[in-house]
Amino acid sequence: MSKKRNVFQLTIISMLLAILIAQTFIPMLGYIPLGPIDVTIVHITVILAAVLFGTKTGAVIGASWGILSMIRAYIQPTPFNVVFLNPLISVLPRLIVGLVSAWCFSLLSDRISNKWSYAVTAGIGTLTNTVLVLGGIYLFASETYAQALGISESLLLGALGTVVATNGVIEIIASVIILPLVAIPLSKALKRRNASF
Repeated sequence: MSKKRNVFQLTIISMLLAILIAQTFIPMLGYIPLGPIDVTIVHITVILAAVLFGTKTGAVIGASWGILSMIRAYIQPTPFNVVFLNPLISVLPRLIVGLVSAWCFSLLSDRISNKWSYAVTAGIGTLTNTVLVLGGIYLFASETYAQALGISESLLLGALGTVVATNGVIEIIASVIILPLVAIPLSKALKRRNASF
């Protein structure tokens, strides 16, 4: 890979990191609060990085989002987001989202059209995030989260299942629509730019 192409890709990755920071800390840009759970759209940026640049970049951007989630929980603590101080809830699932999204797109892109590859990858990446984060909450912070919800710990699994069936579905639909709209023109622009180096 030429030096110019490396610099260009690093510029794009830096822009994605800047977008992540903005989405994490500017209200309503990356997390839309709906009661005890935020509807998250930040993961679309992670999935975008993964489909454009592969597993390494997907993992780095995903882990960066997780670290930013920890920082947000520290400087803007609420009864619901303090669980994200645990890296097994905030960092590890987001890193895995980047890896899974890159693997999924790589597997699908040779078999179906790019539009459908992006859409399916968006759905799988979003579901991965939802299941791993809520699973992490259940495994590592069930008592804290149940107290924040004002329910007994024995009811938490049902409550988290409801979140998957409501907020999780909304996040999947948003991702499936948004990712192809952004990824297709960006991918074409990257290919044109790379061809010129």
